[in-house]
Amino acid sequence: MRAILRKRSLQFVFAANVISMFGSGMNAAAVAWFVLKATGSPMALGTLTVLNSLPAMLLMPFSGVLIDREDRRRLVMWLDALRALVILAVAMLALLGHVRVWQLYVMNMLVATGFWMFWPTVTALIQELTPDSEYVQSNTLLLVGVQGGWMIAGSVVGFVYEHIGIGGVLLIDALTYGVSFLCYFWVRRGRHVVPRPAELRADILAAETALARFARELREGFDFLRTRPALRLLGASWALFLGAMLTSHVVTAPLSDQVFHAGARGYGWLNAGWGVGAFISGLFAAAMLRRSGSRRSVAMSMFVLSIGALAAPFSPVLAAAVLIYGVMGAARGLSGVAMNTQMMESVPSHFMGRVQNSFNFVGTALQIVLSLATGIVAHRFGLRYGFGLIALAYALAFVFAAWMPSTAAAATAEVGAAN
Repeated sequence: MRAILRKRSLQFVFAANVISMFGSGMNAAAVAWFVLKATGSPMALGTLTVLNSLPAMLLMPFSGVLIDREDRRRLVMWLDALRALVILAVAMLALLGHVRVWQLYVMNMLVATGFWMFWPTVTALIQELTPDSEYVQSNTLLLVGVQGGWMIAGSVVGFVYEHIGIGGVLLIDALTYGVSFLCYFWVRRGRHVVPRPAELRADILAAETALARFARELREGFDFLRTRPALRLLGASWALFLGAMLTSHVVTAPLSDQVFHAGARGYGWLNAGWGVGAFISGLFAAAMLRRSGSRRSVAMSMFVLSIGALAAPFSPVLAAAVLIYGVMGAARGLSGVAMNTQMMESVPSHFMGRVQNSFNFVGTALQIVLSLATGIVAHRFGLRYGFGLIALAYALAFVFAAWMPSTAAAATAEVGAAN
């Protein structure tokens, strides 16, 4: 871990992610709470999630090629700058008392689209900057900082929202993007693009049109996944995990408001439980991966997340629910480190953007379906059934993770398939 922290470029990347994700976590929590109080319906939160995901889904099949082709540091800087401007504009409206729910929907659609390009870009950049032997340590710092910052920010919103309102929260978020931009500016100098194996003759490359080149690179990503069944199982587990995790806000705010009647403060405590758990996972994630391996670590984490989602709405008091969220946050942190590490070890850097976006595309599609279903079920039949749908998604992720072959067996099989 110390070796990773001594690398100047990674220091700036990790600092940028903690800072920007703290702002993003405040944004997400404040917007979810504002929409819930303005509409009084979990279905509105499901609609918010769907609107966030649709534009990203349209871009994902194509943005992976861009991530693998361009300088990833510069892409992240552009994404930070554009999202800061969008959020700042809506923050000004809110501070002036003119913000409306539809404006927050539009803002979140644009920001979420940027996020779904930002995350695979940052992961690919970290893979590019990290020595092969230190992927676990690098991913531990990334996931713990990001998830801990995001969810702890959600808890902060619960305690300060009534004092600074949606406008103050959005203003803080815009400022954090500015700081993140500066951190990435200092990561390195000049333009850096990941080299690719020279598989095509120079005369063929010279004759290719831009559209033909794009289509070929897109097809190469699908061909890479087609010959790697173990990686596809990892992707299935990742997609289900992602869809379930991003749907959790549909039921978390109503859990505080409707079950415990604790308002924004209870919402803050639930997010704090998740964030603290995610942070604590950094203390044992590397040791767990060494002892159990990536596959078992992912499977165990999905099992814990499924049981936690089932148990949370049955909690007798808020404190018990906060404890359950803490355990789930720790499981989320471990699973994120395990899956990211496995991807970095299995996917060459020049394919990383396309592979991640393939997984994220499926995960976002599942999120849309699951968010709508969870919102409708929670509204019509009760919050416990909404949590049950999320638990089912985690349970399916557990099945796919348990089905994955060991790393050694997967490598042997995939080399044979490639040959």
